[in-house]
Amino acid sequence: MKRERYTYLSTVTFALKSLLSGLKVTLTEFFTPKVTEQYPENRKTLKISERHRARLTMPHDENGANRCIACGLCQNACPNGSISIVTKSVTDEETGKSKKVLVSYEYDLGCCMFCQLCVNACPKNAIEFCNDFENAVYDRKKLVQKLNR
Repeated sequence: MKRERYTYLSTVTFALKSLLSGLKVTLTEFFTPKVTEQYPENRKTLKISERHRARLTMPHDENGANRCIACGLCQNACPNGSISIVTKSVTDEETGKSKKVLVSYEYDLGCCMFCQLCVNACPKNAIEFCNDFENAVYDRKKLVQKLNR
C-alpha cells in the first residue's frame, strides 16, 4: 500500500511539473510584443525581403528580346513540370547551321514550388524570381503565364 501511494504521488508531481513548464512557455509568449503586419492597409510601406521568391519572370530588353537560348535546361530541372517550352529549329542563312528558337515559354504558377532549380540551371540567366507576391486569382487558368512576349 505504501509503495502504491509513493508511485501515485510521484506521478502527480511529475504531471504538475510538466504542466507548469508548459504554462511558463505559454505565458512568456503571451506577454511578448506582437509583430503582426496589417497587410491590406500597409501595402505602400510593406518591405519584402530581397530573397523572397514570388513569381518567375523573363526580363526583356528595350527591343523586346530576351536572353533565352531555348536549351530546355530549366524545363528539365523543374521537379513539378511547371515550365513548358516550345521550340523550333531555324537554319541560319549565313552559316548554314540549324539552331533552336524559342516559340513559347509557359510557366504555371499554380504548381510551382519556388525551389529556384530552374533559375540555377539557366546558363544565360534568362529567368529570375521577382518580389510580386500578390498572385491570388479566382480562376486557376490565369496562373498559367506566357513569359516570352
